[in-house]
Amino acid sequence: MILKNKKAIILVETLYNDLEFWYPYYRLKEEGAEVCVVGPEAGRQYTGKSGIVVKAYKGMNDVHAEEYDAIIIPGGYAPDHMRRHSAMVKLVKDFYDAGKTVAAICHGGWMLASADILQDKKVTAFFAIKDDLVHAGADFVDDAVVIDKNLVTSRTPDDLPVFMKAIIKMMADA
Repeated sequence: MILKNKKAIILVETLYNDLEFWYPYYRLKEEGAEVCVVGPEAGRQYTGKSGIVVKAYKGMNDVHAEEYDAIIIPGGYAPDHMRRHSAMVKLVKDFYDAGKTVAAICHGGWMLASADILQDKKVTAFFAIKDDLVHAGADFVDDAVVIDKNLVTSRTPDDLPVFMKAIIKMMADA
């Protein structure tokens, strides 16, 4: 229970990558963290790429960075939907600016680009969005997990074990 008394948000939107949502959700709970699922609207159900439905506990306007220790952005096509909501983008930026753990996997890097926090940051992501991240000012590397200050990024579901180890360590050390 290394994360007892720690709180994390996992963002959700339609077409989220099921593995990249549920693996972090259960790993954080396993370590004792309180996990809050946040979508554009509280109580709304969002369907993942595999058809698994998750309900948002809270809406994007119901949470504030100072109440939590980390925010996790799963991939799939959900980040493209997430970045259409300025409040979701602002939430990511607020976490980053507060020095809290900000983690993105796969296409989750799109939210980091939209939050304008990638300038001179070393990151990784699914290779298809490399150009987007580079154009946003990032130094893209092809590694399983990349940590740059309070940013943790990974490429694909295959990287989930090292992604979560890095997030858990960062949260525990904070």
